[in-house]
Amino acid sequence: MKYASVTDRLATLGGDKWEIYILARQMNADGADIVELTIGEPDIPTPDYLVEAAADSLTKGRTLYSSGRGEQNLLDALAKRYTERMQRPITTNQVLCFPGTQTSLYAVMRGLVEAGDEVLLGDPLYATYEGVIAASGATLVRVPLRPENDFRLSAADLEARITDKTRVIMLNTPHNPTGAVLTAEDVKAIGELAIKHDLWILSDEVYDEMVFSASTFVSPLQFAAFAERTVVVSSISKSHAAPGFRSGWCVGPEEFCAKLLPLSETMLFGNQPFIADMTALAVSAPSEAAAGMMVRFERRARLLEERLHAESELKVQLPEAGMFALVDVSATGLSGYDYAIHLLHNGGVAVMPGSSFGESLDNWVRIALTTDDAPFAEACTRMIAHAKQLQN
Repeated sequence: MKYASVTDRLATLGGDKWEIYILARQMNADGADIVELTIGEPDIPTPDYLVEAAADSLTKGRTLYSSGRGEQNLLDALAKRYTERMQRPITTNQVLCFPGTQTSLYAVMRGLVEAGDEVLLGDPLYATYEGVIAASGATLVRVPLRPENDFRLSAADLEARITDKTRVIMLNTPHNPTGAVLTAEDVKAIGELAIKHDLWILSDEVYDEMVFSASTFVSPLQFAAFAERTVVVSSISKSHAAPGFRSGWCVGPEEFCAKLLPLSETMLFGNQPFIADMTALAVSAPSEAAAGMMVRFERRARLLEERLHAESELKVQLPEAGMFALVDVSATGLSGYDYAIHLLHNGGVAVMPGSSFGESLDNWVRIALTTDDAPFAEACTRMIAHAKQLQN
């Protein structure tokens, strides 16, 4: 039988990258004692007031068809949120609602590029980005995120890879998996580059409310000069501890949203009204859930750094935001993948190999900061003991 070419383009970009996460879950189910530090699920349940809002909306019968653009109350809430944040008017005609950031990314990318086009993206990168780009038929052009630059994307490195096929600069700030946050100077330089070469900027900002104490989040949408070429995507999955509700959006120029709307309507034709009601409430004020998670995740990252640096040869890259920290395991003599497998079976800790996020992290692993304090401290102890085993 014949299949569409997209199935071949995505054949190796599915769940294989989550091999160790899946294996660790199975080992725990079989009775093994594994501390899981793999995926980025919030360390708290969805707040009661949001669950109650969704349930109340369901009870009131908010289960009928939605507008293809999104429910009006959510569009109003998002327009208000971004108007206040960007300090200039953002209208409801600049917003489209989707079931989560992933769907938003897929739709936006399909609206911006196609076969023959190129997308510039920092490497390392979140695991699904490669598939989002490949699905469109465009080509991913990797731009190194350098440890010596704290893994922040450099405009100079971007410009060195621009060709006449380049159409989009894709940003992820705050960044997964590195926890890096682009500075105002970084964003300004990238925006000026986009103007110079007539490129789009697509910015995934799902961690924008989860920035640690020493850093400040800056969006390219804050710069009026870049506004007509910038599209932002986000959701309540991380900030409001609500990943299972699948509620996200994109914000961009009115013309872009008008052109993307038929594609959005073809895909889903609007989001679920009862989830939209909950999301409108969620985005109407800063997230208390995110504020608490920021404190806990920063504390765990510092504990990881202090203990591993003091008691092993493993080196931690302190994140500035988000749910993860990177650990350089090159001193063990193992690749990140081999280290992660060995640690799982011999140390009882599950981590993600850096290679799941790009070749540039071949000697690194990613640590989720979302495990409770006691098991997280135990994981640190196990990683130190495991590192000493490898030295013997």
